[in-house]
Amino acid sequence: MSIFKRLRDLTLSNVYSLIEKAEDPVKLTDQYIRDMQADLEDAEKAVASQIAIEKKFKLLYDEQAALVQRRTDQAHIAAQAQNIDLARRALEEKNAAEQKMNEYSVHYDQNKAAADNLREKLQDMRKQLTEMKNKREILNARYNAAKAQNEINRAMNGFGTDTAAAGLKRMEEKMLSMEAQAEASNELNNKGKSLDDEFEKLGSNKAVEDELAALLKQYEK
Repeated sequence: MSIFKRLRDLTLSNVYSLIEKAEDPVKLTDQYIRDMQADLEDAEKAVASQIAIEKKFKLLYDEQAALVQRRTDQAHIAAQAQNIDLARRALEEKNAAEQKMNEYSVHYDQNKAAADNLREKLQDMRKQLTEMKNKREILNARYNAAKAQNEINRAMNGFGTDTAAAGLKRMEEKMLSMEAQAEASNELNNKGKSLDDEFEKLGSNKAVEDELAALLKQYEK
């Protein structure tokens, strides 16, 4: 199966190295997780199949072991009854069952070792998948933090620059120009007043001054 070769040739440290160099490490991590989950499902099927073979040989072994014991007991019974032919046949079948039992024992041991090996690899795969999922959460948090920092940096690059200062200076100059225009307009308005307006203003000011002088005179000692 491809996953067992992958476990041999590709370690998580190599995967992490590739992920950290990727342009979008989160997407790459998600792809690795999908691949690993698919491989894990294949591995689980392979392990289940190997376990089934192991159990089959265990069942065959147990059946022959039981037959060996039964024919041995029967041979003793026949010998006690002085039935030599029956005792001989029981021993012949016992020996044949014993030979099959030994063969099944060898196959059982071999398939059990293979199943145990696959179980260990399957456990290792599950562990690696869990580590990859944990790595994904860490990478996602780091990736989002880096994106936020980059966005802030881009915003700060355009904040308080010479361009902004020049714009502010232009606004100040424009305000000064508007104020100068307003002052000039006011002067023009004043110059446009008639002589009668000036005398009327002067008379108004004199009446106020005369009233103020009379008021102050009332309180002179």
